[in-house]
Amino acid sequence: MDAPYLFKTASEPWEFEQINSFNYETFVEEIPQHPANAQRTLTDAFHKENTYLICVRDRQVLAMLAIRGKRPFSLDKKLDNLDAYLPSGRSLCEVRLLAARQSIRNSRIVRGLIAEAVAHCHRQRYNLALISGLLEQVKLYTHLGFVPFGPVVGNGKARFQPMYLTTEAHAASKSSFLQDTDGPVNFLPGPVSVSAAVRKALSEMTLSHRSRDYLQLHHSTQNLLKQLTGANHVQIFTGSGTLANEVIAGQLSLLPGKGLILSNGEFGERLIRQAQSFGLNFEALRLSWGSPFKEIDIRQILCRTSNLRWLWAVCSESSTGMLNDSEMLRTTAKEHGLYLCLDCISAIGNTPVNLQDIYLASACSSKGLGSIAGLAIVFYNHTLTPANRPLPTYVDLFSYEKADGIPFTIPSNLVAVLATALKERDFKQRFSRITAQDSWLRRRFHRLNLMPLASNQRACSGILTLVVRKPLSSRKIGDRLKEAGFLISYESRYLLERNWIQICLMSDISKFHLRSFMDALKQIL
Repeated sequence: MDAPYLFKTASEPWEFEQINSFNYETFVEEIPQHPANAQRTLTDAFHKENTYLICVRDRQVLAMLAIRGKRPFSLDKKLDNLDAYLPSGRSLCEVRLLAARQSIRNSRIVRGLIAEAVAHCHRQRYNLALISGLLEQVKLYTHLGFVPFGPVVGNGKARFQPMYLTTEAHAASKSSFLQDTDGPVNFLPGPVSVSAAVRKALSEMTLSHRSRDYLQLHHSTQNLLKQLTGANHVQIFTGSGTLANEVIAGQLSLLPGKGLILSNGEFGERLIRQAQSFGLNFEALRLSWGSPFKEIDIRQILCRTSNLRWLWAVCSESSTGMLNDSEMLRTTAKEHGLYLCLDCISAIGNTPVNLQDIYLASACSSKGLGSIAGLAIVFYNHTLTPANRPLPTYVDLFSYEKADGIPFTIPSNLVAVLATALKERDFKQRFSRITAQDSWLRRRFHRLNLMPLASNQRACSGILTLVVRKPLSSRKIGDRLKEAGFLISYESRYLLERNWIQICLMSDISKFHLRSFMDALKQIL
């Protein structure tokens, strides 16, 4: 596992050695403010008075800045009557020597370093910080709350805009980039970022699965799931979404006749593999990935194949970002007297889903529901009867219903965090936000010549699979984004094989983080 990024105050001899070397590389070789020397090291004139804040990883200083509260400041020497430009009655400090390695510039590491500086200023009771921002980076500084003032100073390639940051401006921007500095921005399809309330529920005392308190928790969670989807019944299992599909396959194995499975992506293929492992008798309609199912093609198979009893498909094919037409499938299945089953693992909680009249549907506790992974969920609308042949107890849906949903141990903490996530989410508002952010991202991807596989009505909002054109590498882009503090999906086998990357909005992403992500991606490309 990669070593974590560490923000700290410099204190070790090796850290100061790297700071002086980094200082030379930045302010002699890159920005020519000082003359060169054979030692290739530069000790700042105020070194003994500076407090250095650094970002370190694997004993390498990746970013740094210095804070000093003693006047005269460097800006005192560059601007006459510096105080005339500043709000009165402030406790001042100056931030200098801000530098970052090329690979992480415009990333959240720089923002994290600024956040560390703000925290230091609070501890020292400074309420206004001065900085000379490189002209090319003024936009970044203003995003972080800095206010430009006075004329540009310096000359040649070393030209700077004097700026200051107040506690008020910091407070205004805090919700944008400081709210989650303890972790990267999460664009993964799972695991998703969870709220503080969910994390707290996970740490509560575990309940006995036979207790009255747990029974009440379990049933209330089932009711929340039914309210969200419109299904009549739901059972909760300990496992992943894959297990939920195994439960469905087990139920289909009890039916006479054949079935039809639709596949136009990785997770349609997974349904086929699961059906084969259960020995199901079925036909398969396979399309190229990202191609939509057409009603006429499905009807042709239904008309020429006798004894078909069920139809199984993926609702949101997250491998391609495609939203299959579940209403068309519902109508077609009803007209031909078929039981319709849907894999809704990536759909529920991310886009409106109506499970009324659906025979069986699968989901999981993570992804759109905003909880911790570990619970499989199966919805249904029919009356269950005992299996006509034995099924493994773990996947026997009837055994769960017969035991009031709790045939054996189900971790109470996982159910509690799912209930917490369901209660705190306004799903109508969430769907609207995802749709708006999805549209914003698509416009900007278009400008970068990154084309989502699925578009218009075929696209599932909030899941964007992008084709990376060679010689660009999806792995290298994903690695660089990870270094910059943004987690995207790119390491799955099927993504690497096709040179695709995937951006998902299953976690709550702020507008600032969206813009920061696009800035980082643009720079990498």
